[in-house]
Amino acid sequence: MELFMPTRVFFEPGALNYPLGRELYELMAAKGIPRRITPSHNRVLGIPGDTPQIAYREAKRTLVVGVKKSLKLDTCRPSADYEFALGTSCPGGCQYCYLATTLGRKPYIRIYVNVDEILAAVGSYINKNQPAITSFEAASTADPLAVEHLTGSLRKTIAFFGRQKYGRLRVVSKFANVDGLLDLEHQGHTKFRFSINSAYVIETFEANTAPLSERLTAAGKMAAAGYPLGFIIAPLFLYEHWQADYRRLLKDLAQWLRPHQPPSLSFELISHRFTARAKKVILERFPQTKLEMDERNRKLKWGKYGYGKYLYPPEQLETLKNWFTDEIKERFPQAEIEYFT
Repeated sequence: MELFMPTRVFFEPGALNYPLGRELYELMAAKGIPRRITPSHNRVLGIPGDTPQIAYREAKRTLVVGVKKSLKLDTCRPSADYEFALGTSCPGGCQYCYLATTLGRKPYIRIYVNVDEILAAVGSYINKNQPAITSFEAASTADPLAVEHLTGSLRKTIAFFGRQKYGRLRVVSKFANVDGLLDLEHQGHTKFRFSINSAYVIETFEANTAPLSERLTAAGKMAAAGYPLGFIIAPLFLYEHWQADYRRLLKDLAQWLRPHQPPSLSFELISHRFTARAKKVILERFPQTKLEMDERNRKLKWGKYGYGKYLYPPEQLETLKNWFTDEIKERFPQAEIEYFT
């Protein structure tokens, strides 16, 4: 697929004090892309859109270049010990994305230019916890691979973790532009996962992301380069013919993986859920969505931050868990299922 290039770019003044900020400014100037200064990457004015649909579409065409102020890391269970951000959001238009809640009215693509400072903070957590291995998720609020051709930040991050005896990195993506990562001395310290789903889910709900075939081709390149490999199947949906569709996905994946032999292989399984706030935002942006979000068919579960999520009822979750466990064990007997949630 065509790599992301923004329609407009906003720069924090401080971002231009960093080499990456200046490089991006010069690149956008050379391409004739409009550039503006914004006081804060958290408050960006001037993105057009008279309706929620247009505002969302234009935000996804907007790049904001800023400096990450807070370098304190949050925990990130069950994926990793901690998470850190090289940016937020991505060019994809996945209708179900949980960032509809966390990013709210700010779905624009944001890049942080103070990568060395972010990695120094990560290093302090590694040093504090050694000799224990500390793991970090770098893609919980963004898809860094989607903008890697602009930033090179993921390349720098993987190289950093390759030098960390006690640090491990985890990245997940729906994009495929991995060629710039293949020659790195990663030392097996970065686990690269690709988010995949049934053909129906990808075609219906995952606009502006790489096709499944491109994601799998990229996964093969990463496996050949010695990266530990994983697949996140998320969100898992219950719909008519879901078993046949997901069985086809796993069968195709097994056939495709056979010649690549990744050093290690894992799966993460996440069922669909939504909040009342997310549903409101999703319906504003995608009024014709086919997402099933009928609260009467779900079980409300309260989270630690005081808001409720609508999950599939326990018996349906058990059906999903058992079905995927059996299918994965049959086709990928050496693979690890890290978690189901």
